[in-house]
Amino acid sequence: MNLNDLLSRKDIAPKQVLVLRHRPWEPELNKVLPWLAAEKPDVFNAYQQTQGEKVERAMTRAGYVAAFIGREPGKALFVGLYSIKGSKPITRKQFWQIPANVELKSFGMKGFTEESPRSSILWFDLVLTDFYAHWKGKLIVGWPGIERSWHRWAHIPKNEMPVLAVLDESALDAAMPEWNQIDLTWEELGVLPTRWKVAISQWRAIYYTFDTSDGKGYVGSAYGGNNLLGRWKNYAARGHGGNRLLRQRDPKYFRFTILERVSPDMDKGDVIRLEATWKDRLHTRAPFGLNDN
Repeated sequence: MNLNDLLSRKDIAPKQVLVLRHRPWEPELNKVLPWLAAEKPDVFNAYQQTQGEKVERAMTRAGYVAAFIGREPGKALFVGLYSIKGSKPITRKQFWQIPANVELKSFGMKGFTEESPRSSILWFDLVLTDFYAHWKGKLIVGWPGIERSWHRWAHIPKNEMPVLAVLDESALDAAMPEWNQIDLTWEELGVLPTRWKVAISQWRAIYYTFDTSDGKGYVGSAYGGNNLLGRWKNYAARGHGGNRLLRQRDPKYFRFTILERVSPDMDKGDVIRLEATWKDRLHTRAPFGLNDN
């Protein structure tokens, strides 16, 4: 069985389908794109609604875009089939007035830059269909040929994409690393996969916020509602978590890690005392660090 068999079963002609295997060259965007597909599908869609000239020309001839993400060589992970409802030219100013594009820029996307010789690009109205929607993040197909050839017409024989697997759980929100290997940017806090959020909500912990702009750090503790998730959601929304010295700084330079996990039933007072020992050991009290107590 291959992708074209699945299309034909839904009465979709493969010659109408342009297959895209997204694998951003920007490292941070490449890391979070699966999370965006899972948690913020509109932002993921914005990533593919404008293209370079070659793919743009192909999309004007297509009826559908089959969106995949490339995570392993020779494989593609299914996100969805989008119907192309039309297109319109937009200027560089209009491109950057789209909120989703501004969010993508925070993850390193270059987008429609001043260096582009074009004065306008086409924006495609892509509407997600229900085509095997229950296999989002689960369907894996083979990606034949050259890896860098990331857009293919489905009906061309050399592009045949065999079904390799249908996973039990979505691979878009991949398994978490060990707690002591978690290292997140401020932007990443806002798009954490659901599987991660469930786990982090159960953790009481001592965490560390590092400002890459000058190397200063802040030690905090999480023991209240939703535990560490509650604290990090606050940072994601406000940028500073209510801390006086962090308010004066740009959160785009922050990194978030975990210093120590503690028992889920540890008394609040004991957590706070443990937090104080980390402040002492890492010398994060002002003026050397960003703790003001």
